[in-house]
Amino acid sequence: MADEDPAPDPPRPSRAGRLRRAAGATGRGVRVTGAATAHGAQRVGGATGRGARYVVRQARRASHAEGAGESGLARLIELHAFNAAGDAAVAISLAGTLFFQVPTEQARGQVALFLALTMLPFAVVAPLIGPVLDRFGRGRRWAVGTTMAVRAFLCWVLADAVGGESIAMFPAALGVLVSSKAYGVTRAAAVPRLAPERLGLVKANSRISLAGIVGAGVSAPLALLASLAGPEWSLRYAFAVFVGGTILAILLPARADEPGGEESSRVGRRRALVPALVVRALRCNAGLRLLSGFLTLYMAFLIRVEPLPGWEDRPALLLGLVIGAAGLGNTIGIALGSMLRNLRAEVVVVVVLIADTVAVVGGALFYGLLALVALGLTAGVSQSLGKLSLDALIQRDVPGHTRASAFARSETLLQLSWVLGGFLGIALPLVPRVGLGTAALLLVAVACWVVAGVRRDDPAPA
Repeated sequence: MADEDPAPDPPRPSRAGRLRRAAGATGRGVRVTGAATAHGAQRVGGATGRGARYVVRQARRASHAEGAGESGLARLIELHAFNAAGDAAVAISLAGTLFFQVPTEQARGQVALFLALTMLPFAVVAPLIGPVLDRFGRGRRWAVGTTMAVRAFLCWVLADAVGGESIAMFPAALGVLVSSKAYGVTRAAAVPRLAPERLGLVKANSRISLAGIVGAGVSAPLALLASLAGPEWSLRYAFAVFVGGTILAILLPARADEPGGEESSRVGRRRALVPALVVRALRCNAGLRLLSGFLTLYMAFLIRVEPLPGWEDRPALLLGLVIGAAGLGNTIGIALGSMLRNLRAEVVVVVVLIADTVAVVGGALFYGLLALVALGLTAGVSQSLGKLSLDALIQRDVPGHTRASAFARSETLLQLSWVLGGFLGIALPLVPRVGLGTAALLLVAVACWVVAGVRRDDPAPA
């Protein structure tokens, strides 16, 4: 049998065919990989969206708890978050300008000028805005909305002025500060009209303050990102925030404009407008603000010039620890006011003043890192709890037709106390026991004055 010819080899594909097959395989791989990547991105995006929705739901649930949703207080809480977000953006934008930056190399005289400038908004708020708000007690929604709208307009003006040397910069910046203080007075006067009875005024004020912390915390990174393109962009971001706040203010419940049992008659205006408990709370808070202003400036100069042993190369970190302790204390105080039930505001203001006094005496006697951190923490807790209690007493005990004026005067007094403490801080020698000792003596005198008033006004039963 003859040998058969071997089978011919299959034809080899051409080079073009091989390229087409490789391209097809690559395309199929890309499609599979793309589908997997898209699916993974969708899962990650879905998880992120679910997390954001969960945070929003929890925040909304907290703001609506204990009847705050039904009464309309929740809307005011949300509005205050917008207010704090806008103010944070403005502060970040203006931090590098002539009016708001106080670098450490500047002389004490320039710091004193800055302190005097901080009083200008209050010089307008107390004599003008407070009585106007009292006279038009039924337009609180529009009054709050106006403070938001004015700031939105002025932020747009500042955005055009901050990059150059426009003469409109200082008046616009001052207008933003005045409008911010007017918002605080108007908002505080409206809380009793919206707070549910079972919540309590201290707790209602605490929730509003917590919303402000959250709003500022969320807004600050966004404003910083916007400021990378220039300070005018963070101001335009603030403009958008304040526009949103204006809309929320107008949408406040109608109860914000109703007297709600407040006195509408102007009879009795000549009687004492400020009850004794409110006067006592004002004295306590004046002492707390005096110490706060003193510590803010005195410790900034002292730590820069005479840092603690072992911290000579890290004065900024040391100052950050003290300031951070005060900020943490402020947040803790607000949280305590929100969580604790049945707080007696008239008792809290006296207790926190005594606690502040003990802390500053301890700082003067045992000057060191632990004493300074404890002092900052105590001062933060005391100031926040003291202010919450003062607001609650004004809202509870001052007649509705003079409440806005009372808030305006109290804010002016507290800012004046802070400024006086700041002047004291830049005037005293940078010797720890001398400076802190002087502050301790002043606070002891205020505490004795307050306690003597308590014993006189609340005599023991026979």
